[in-house]
Amino acid sequence: MNSVTGTRRRKLTGRFAAITAAASVTAVAAAMVVAGGQSAYAAVGCRVDYTVTNQWGGGFGANVTITNLGDALSSWSLEWTFTAGQRVDQLWGGEFSQSGSTVTVRNASYNGSLATGASTTPGFNGTWSGSNPAPTSFKLNGVTCTGSPTSTSVSPSTSRSTTTTSRTTTTTTTTNPGGGGDGSGPWPTDTGSVHTPTTRNAGTFFDGGMKRYYGIGDGGQGESQDPMFVVANGGTIQNVIIDAPAGDGIHCEGSCTIRNVWWNDVGEDAATFKSSSASATYLVDGGGAKSGADKVFQHNGAGTVTIRNFQVHSSGKLYRACGNCSTSYQRHVVMDGVTARSTKVLAGINTNWGDTARFSRITVYGSTVICEKYQGVPKGSEPKKIGEGADGRNCFYSPSDITQR
Repeated sequence: MNSVTGTRRRKLTGRFAAITAAASVTAVAAAMVVAGGQSAYAAVGCRVDYTVTNQWGGGFGANVTITNLGDALSSWSLEWTFTAGQRVDQLWGGEFSQSGSTVTVRNASYNGSLATGASTTPGFNGTWSGSNPAPTSFKLNGVTCTGSPTSTSVSPSTSRSTTTTSRTTTTTTTTNPGGGGDGSGPWPTDTGSVHTPTTRNAGTFFDGGMKRYYGIGDGGQGESQDPMFVVANGGTIQNVIIDAPAGDGIHCEGSCTIRNVWWNDVGEDAATFKSSSASATYLVDGGGAKSGADKVFQHNGAGTVTIRNFQVHSSGKLYRACGNCSTSYQRHVVMDGVTARSTKVLAGINTNWGDTARFSRITVYGSTVICEKYQGVPKGSEPKKIGEGADGRNCFYSPSDITQR
């Protein structure tokens, strides 16, 4: 039996509405140890709200909110069992271990004490295959969560007594995952806000815990604004909400993954892809963007951008391969599971440089051009639009790939 352990010491507050599946289990148990021949009373109880916040192909994020309904706790350990082979990869707000399908989460140094009625919310990213059902049973400090607070009386002649009163209520809601599946679903609510007036180096991995980041630039379309985040080659940024003023969003210096990132208001650009390597790969997985007056994703470098399980609202172009940058690269874009509302164009490419755009599982509301073709030009000139639509050479899609609403 394989087991993994990990630690992520980051406090996560708040909770999102269920996106793929949510299970709430209310429960209680009471356990007593009596010393010195005295009668005693105690109550132990909890409620656990397990919420899948986002789901993509093979991966998902979840929050686990623990509410103490009994006497105050100085430390806690929560256990559950997955039923479909899911795995926890990384966790914040506690320390975790997994043996087979059983996951154990222990409190971090800052959230072990839980007063009566207090809550704490560990969160994690995990993997799944086939299906991703929510756990239906949880144990807090070794006792199954099953009802409401229970008091237990222990007589002097009894050295140890455990009494459990149980009631279990499970609610499961299935919807389209936000930014996942077909790129539709609810827009997430932030768990807090972070004023970010200078560019933040995200390095090779940054998890924002679904906080809202803002504070660079003027929120407009002015060129050469600073980015809010810079992601290193091979890096990942995930679980972030970006709000105005957002400057030039995210800069990927090389291959990168942008997972479950949401732009409440696109400033100059949501993200810019900059590697000079033809083998560079950039993945935008889940999330969404609103109010990209000009464009959302700007491809200045070489390589391939994949945008999947994404939604775009009220924007000009979702993707533009630069038509007049200082270096003329061949660029490629793949879109799969994208939903567009009030958006003029999905992709603009330069056919004279051999750019390609491929589309599948696209849903558009209103009038949207799927693929625009341009003639790329040297820096300082303006590229010329030369056509639009599928052609089997630069723009690849069939009528069955596009659903018009």
